[in-house]
Parts: sequence; C-alpha cells; structure tokens
Amino acid sequence: MEGFYYEILFNNKSFYMDFTLRAWTILDLDSLVIHANNWQVAKNLTDKFPFPYNEIHAKAFIEFATKGDPIHIFAIDINGNAVGGIGIHPQEDIHRKNAELGYWLAEPYWGKGIMSRAIEQAVNFAFDTFDIVRLFARPFGTNIASQKVLEKNGFILEGCFEKVLFKNNEFLDELIYAVRREYWMKSAFNRNLNDSRA
Repeated sequence: MEGFYYEILFNNKSFYMDFTLRAWTILDLDSLVIHANNWQVAKNLTDKFPFPYNEIHAKAFIEFATKGDPIHIFAIDINGNAVGGIGIHPQEDIHRKNAELGYWLAEPYWGKGIMSRAIEQAVNFAFDTFDIVRLFARPFGTNIASQKVLEKNGFILEGCFEKVLFKNNEFLDELIYAVRREYWMKSAFNRNLNDSRA
C-alpha cells in the first residue's frame, strides 16, 4: 500500500519520546543494520532475527515487510531513523480469527515509553483493520520487560509452556499473552471517557 503512513505523536509528557509508525523502505537499510545488530535485542527473539545482523538480512526483511496489503509490519521511526519494528501477523485456517503481535526496539531507546505506546497503536490498527477477535504475543519467560509492557496494555497471560524454546543452547519457557477485541474496545471506551473528564 504505497504511501501508507501511520503516525503517532506524543507531546503531552516530557519523558516520552516522539515517534512514528510507518512502512519500511529500502532507505532504512543502514539504520536497520545498525540497530538490529545487537545481541541484547536478538536474544529475546526467534532465530529468524539473526545475530550478527547484516545487510543481507536487512534487505530480505524489508522486502518481506513491504509485501503486505495493507502494510502491517511497521518501522518505529525517531527523527527519520528506523530504530525498531512492530507488526501484526494474521493467522490462517482455523486460527484465522487471531493475529500475532511481534515487536523489537533498539537498546538505546528502552525505558522511554516508546514500546508501550507503539503496542497500543498497533492493537488499535489490528482490530480496526482485520476481522480478528484475539491478538496474541509470545514473549520468552526470561523477557520480563516484554511481559510488563504487554500487561500494561491489557494483555492477559493465557499460558506458559515450560522449556519448549531452544535459544543459544538453552531451553526457555514460552509465554502466551493475549487481548480480546471485546475487552480492548471496552477499555478504549473507558480511556476516552476518562480523557474527556480530565
């Protein structure tokens, strides 16, 4: 979907950084390699996000991320630089009423409120765009920060599969977090109501 631009700007709180969600382009190649080539990021993701991360990986990812119609895999942009990514991945067959949420952020931008806000916008996009009733994410059991940011956005822990992941020669737990359309729409109404009363 050429020209697609999904914008989020937060200026109301000084400790939040401004950012946008937008489609990836080939112009993001250098920024992607710089920010993705970090073991602290890769250790919390599947092996499809390799480390070391080089230009070949970046080109393949950008090609993949720009094929969707509508675009559903976004760059997290700060000052014109792609410093992370977030995507909605609709499921198929009997799981077609579900979609998976995936995301990552460059280490220098952790702890600045970016991912929490990006997830909120991505969930809104998912339920506005796709005929789904459930959005889920699968953080590693060791990734406490990811669990907290999901919980902050109303995701509920639905299950824990012990020692089913094998990453860096170590078995890890896989957690399943999810949010349902009905809950999200109700909580969005309450958020808007609270905002109108402020």
